[in-house]
Amino acid sequence: MTKPSLPDLLHAAVTAVGGTERPGQAAMAEAVAAAFDDGTHLLVQAGTGTGKSLGYLVPALAQGDRVVVATATLALQRQLVERDLPRTVEALHPLLRRRPQFAMLKGRSNYLCLHRLHEGMPQDEEEGLFDQFEAAAPTSALGQDLLRLRDWADETETGDRDDLSPGVSDRAWSQVAVASRECLGASRCTYGQECFAELARERAKLSEVVVTNHALLAIDAIEGARVLPEHEVLIVDEAHELVSRVTGVATGELTPGQVNRAVRRAAKLVDEKTADQLQTAAEGFERLMELALPGRLEEIPEDLGYALMALRDAARNVISRLGATRDASVQDEDAVRKQALASVESVHDVAERIMQGSEYDVIWYERHEPRGGGGYRIGGASLRVAPMSVSGLLREKLFPDRSVVLTSATLKLGGDFNGVGASLGLAPEGLAGTAGSQAEELPVWKGIDVGSPFDYRKQGILYVARHLSRPARDGDRGDMLDELTELIQAAGGRTLGLFSSMRAAQSAAEALRGRIPEFPILLQGEETLGELIKNFAADPKTCLFGTLSLWQGVDVPGPGCQLVVMDKIPFPRPDDPLMSARQKAVEEAGGNGFMAVAATHAALLMAQGAGRLVRASGDRGVVAVLDQRLETARYGSYLRASLPDFWYTTDRSQVRRSLAAIDAAAKQNDA
Repeated sequence: MTKPSLPDLLHAAVTAVGGTERPGQAAMAEAVAAAFDDGTHLLVQAGTGTGKSLGYLVPALAQGDRVVVATATLALQRQLVERDLPRTVEALHPLLRRRPQFAMLKGRSNYLCLHRLHEGMPQDEEEGLFDQFEAAAPTSALGQDLLRLRDWADETETGDRDDLSPGVSDRAWSQVAVASRECLGASRCTYGQECFAELARERAKLSEVVVTNHALLAIDAIEGARVLPEHEVLIVDEAHELVSRVTGVATGELTPGQVNRAVRRAAKLVDEKTADQLQTAAEGFERLMELALPGRLEEIPEDLGYALMALRDAARNVISRLGATRDASVQDEDAVRKQALASVESVHDVAERIMQGSEYDVIWYERHEPRGGGGYRIGGASLRVAPMSVSGLLREKLFPDRSVVLTSATLKLGGDFNGVGASLGLAPEGLAGTAGSQAEELPVWKGIDVGSPFDYRKQGILYVARHLSRPARDGDRGDMLDELTELIQAAGGRTLGLFSSMRAAQSAAEALRGRIPEFPILLQGEETLGELIKNFAADPKTCLFGTLSLWQGVDVPGPGCQLVVMDKIPFPRPDDPLMSARQKAVEEAGGNGFMAVAATHAALLMAQGAGRLVRASGDRGVVAVLDQRLETARYGSYLRASLPDFWYTTDRSQVRRSLAAIDAAAKQNDA
């Protein structure tokens, strides 16, 4: 039988989802298929509107080996499993003569635990052991959530939290879910045969396509905890998020609350002397944390070293005792023991890692926002440790033994893939595998930009407010607020305000609500993100202000969003311990730390933020950057090269006329 051609397969899939064939999508599919055939690695920048999901799904289904697709957002996971994959599989079936199976796989805590549901959650000593369903008043929000979870457990086939609609609070879900470390294991659990998490793993083992998330991919590849089935092909969508997600998984934390919880959980299971040793160590650590000032620790202070040593040794002693003692008087002892062991092991492992003081780790104290009057909340400090870089981990754990395709709308920064490639552990483009070079042993890869179907120069304007004063950290920016007010008035609302800090977003919202009350200002944090975006899209006069998640999480095509404003270039804070350490390390190695770390970070966020403007072929609008440095600073050209190819200007009058014309056209269309 003749093997169907890739263009024929892509045509069938695009038709099935009601889409339009695009040159960029076809180019992407050909490049992905070639990477699979050669066993090499590929970075694909696919602009908004390309249809990149089909650009990788079609060649993945055609090649026949198992493929894992890892994404960053729940929305894309659901789109793949509920819409794209079912339609694509059916469309390709007549050509492939098979129906590849597919499944979604998440971390264990995303699935309802039948043991927790039926036997109850092991409680801390201070709360006592009780049936959470009886203890929570049925009329309370928690009680209603728990009763609904019990009913849902009899109906659901997946036990996946995201299949429960409407959802429940984190507090309610924590009563019926379990982390991997606290799980009894299928062989020891009464409900092991029915376990939703285990059933999800079994479905994944039998599937040709497994859709998961970046965090689970990191746990599987980097921590060596094999949770994903063996696979020959890996596709990382939303790949611009991968480094931060992997860093999050590889970050350890110690807080007084966490340590005290471990003490409470272990106390009922070990002898008094062992419990007292851990209690004493916990008290010493808590006293130290009350005085801790935020910032990086380039060396471990002597008092912290003693406190960590006491914690580590006491935790190790508890761990050995937990395996040697049994107490039949403890209700549901196996679950209580497993929960205690997980808590104590976490304390031990982080304390041990910080004490080792690896040159590849960054250690710092972190404080939460101060309470009124300048006092910090009790227990508001944490001790954190994170890898200086995850590039080595990714190079060693992600790329060997399989073909990896990484794709996103924003992978080229400053005009090439080298910045993102370096963060992933890849040599500069074209040098990987070169004989006689330092890159000889590095993964061989190729980068391709398939463009976007949108005509950015005709659909959008990039405006830099060069006349504004240079922004100072946390300084008053009266001229910026004046500019923002005039831009919103010219646009007739329709504004997404992307701010470099929550404080800046709140300050701007407060000021503009008083200045232009005719334009409602929605503020992130005052309602759920989903509700904010829905209300923003529904009323063209409305503006939405916020910070990080809005830079990447808003998809509002049409006239609801015709002005995207960035208050300033989103460089990392100078006192960010991890970013500062990474920048210093690059400089000590002879590189440009500012460009490699701070500018790359800002370029990625700005590219994502600018991408909020044009979401469909009919969209028109302006991206306004209220920071003169994008025009005047030497690094400005690098940042501008990372953005879509909008028409560029610093002319205030021109931008106001353009916004007014766009607003008038939108109103005419609405009428």
